[in-house]
Amino acid sequence: MEAEEKLMKKKILVSVDDSQHSTNALRYAARASAFVPNLHYALFHVQPMISLFLQDEAQKSMKTKIELEKLLKKNDESAHRLLQNFKNEMVRMGISEDRIEIATGLRKVGLAKDILEYSQDNQYDAIVIGRRGLTRVQEMFAGSASANIIEHSQVIPVWLVDGNPAGNELMVAVDGSEASLRAIDHVSFLLSGNTDIRLTLMHVTSRARDYCEINFDETPSDELEEIVARGDKACIERFYAQALQKFKNSGFSEDQLETATINKTGNTGRIILEAAEKGNYGTLVIGRKGVDKAFFMGSVSRTIISRVSDRAVWLVP
Repeated sequence: MEAEEKLMKKKILVSVDDSQHSTNALRYAARASAFVPNLHYALFHVQPMISLFLQDEAQKSMKTKIELEKLLKKNDESAHRLLQNFKNEMVRMGISEDRIEIATGLRKVGLAKDILEYSQDNQYDAIVIGRRGLTRVQEMFAGSASANIIEHSQVIPVWLVDGNPAGNELMVAVDGSEASLRAIDHVSFLLSGNTDIRLTLMHVTSRARDYCEINFDETPSDELEEIVARGDKACIERFYAQALQKFKNSGFSEDQLETATINKTGNTGRIILEAAEKGNYGTLVIGRKGVDKAFFMGSVSRTIISRVSDRAVWLVP
């Protein structure tokens, strides 16, 4: 315990409601304490929004005001029961009670925005959310809270939990971009103090199509592909040197780190998911924007979060 207290405190926010996907997120967050030393939690629930019409009516009518106060009290009590039940669940899973905070508040602007603002105001290291019970395509385009949090979190990494991720193995998908380096920063900080874990840095070699928006009518020439391959190799070697130094600065030894390169053509996001499944990695870490520098999410990260199954994805902005 004394050794753990010397480690830097890591704080994550777990967004919860009364759904199964929230339970999945909470259980993953609790299991993450097995590989994230000195991990602390805030369980956060956003209560239903009270309409402006009802608030205005309460200013005019004492009866309406009393009913509104009853509704607010009911919602607050319900929220605290929910949060306490989740806290009890985490304690049963072995998390010390003094590491778990609970917080709730009325919805002000919107569910996703309220969660993001609370997380930023309190400087959490990550937001943990579960995937809702929609198909993955529906979720990405139906404006769900999960999708909105992922799309608009500009500062705090988001851990998206699908189903019941198994295992404590982590794979960091890297492409030599600044976003990948920020993903390394996130992982090296969160896992600092863990002298047992082994990490895999996985890179899928780039092709000409990854760098050019032109719709090639013909297959790019061998000469062009060779130029791209040489540039990619030089880039990722420089990246690995920086990444390994960051891990060393966080106390990792070289034998905890493994680099792997996949020379395979096809959809990069799907190739990464295949590697995660084959290697039985329960957690996949990616930068939200890759070498394509998309304004919101890069094509690779979008593919991964829309298709991932029974895994957690740490999406780093």
